[in-house]
Amino acid sequence: MTAVRNPELSRTMRWVFRVELSRTMRWVFRVLVLALALIASPALGQDIEPRAYSNAPIGINFLGVGYAEAQSTRYRTGSEILGYSHVFALAGQSARIDVVVPYAQMTGTAPVGSQSVTRATEGLTDPLLRLAVNLYGAPALNLEEFASYQQDLIIGASLKASVPWGNYDSRQLVNIGANRWFVQPAIGASQAIGPWKLELATAVTLFTDNKDFFGGNTRSQDPLYSTEGHIIYGFKSGAWLSMDVTYLTGGQSSINGRLNNDLQENWRFGATLAIPVNRNNSIKLYASQGVFSRTGNGYDLFGIAWQYRWGAGL
Repeated sequence: MTAVRNPELSRTMRWVFRVELSRTMRWVFRVLVLALALIASPALGQDIEPRAYSNAPIGINFLGVGYAEAQSTRYRTGSEILGYSHVFALAGQSARIDVVVPYAQMTGTAPVGSQSVTRATEGLTDPLLRLAVNLYGAPALNLEEFASYQQDLIIGASLKASVPWGNYDSRQLVNIGANRWFVQPAIGASQAIGPWKLELATAVTLFTDNKDFFGGNTRSQDPLYSTEGHIIYGFKSGAWLSMDVTYLTGGQSSINGRLNNDLQENWRFGATLAIPVNRNNSIKLYASQGVFSRTGNGYDLFGIAWQYRWGAGL
């Protein structure tokens, strides 16, 4: 028996197959995008930094080495961190420049359909640069002048940038580097009341596009808005303890212009304790926890850092 081939039917079947395959691939791709949004970007913009706007003697330097660990239900990241800060005078007020270089190890699991894909990676994370300028209440003083300085109200502004030098592989969903820049302008104030300091700061994080996202696609992200507050108590020994809170919202992403369902709204609470060892050395302990996350990308964080300071006549 010889089969009779129908050219019109054959073309119709091929067309139906291409349409169904296209729909399936779009569905799979949306799942992959959502997985990445939940894994690779949870910590971005959620850092808590007490005493971001404070005064210090002109010419002083800080070198810090630390370890931090972040963990959620989908990933774990351990980071070794090297940081440097320098205080200088700008328009009669004190200013500071910071450089932070982290190296991280990350394990994450992404849901892909009914299965899970796990990836372990390590390498350089995107370095951070930050310029903080005090606008009021933090006069530029040398070490001798600073000995009699008493803080009242400090108002400052800062600009942070992330440099896309981190380890990144566009063939993978889980990456340490983001393959894009972000810049974060911020403004804040610190009010001293006896041994207490009350701080409030607000910022917006602006992202460039990742034009090589998971196989050559373009990932964009809306601005992320954040506000953080701190209640700090200073001990006579020079140690200080801070209770910290931060709130952020926004940051919805899109792939090739198509919006993802990942609008963020997160609350974090934490604490920071700094303990001086001697005139030049100190230790800082910090921890924070996500108490609310709209998209389920909350995480727990703890870290320890050693800091050495020199210069300005120390």
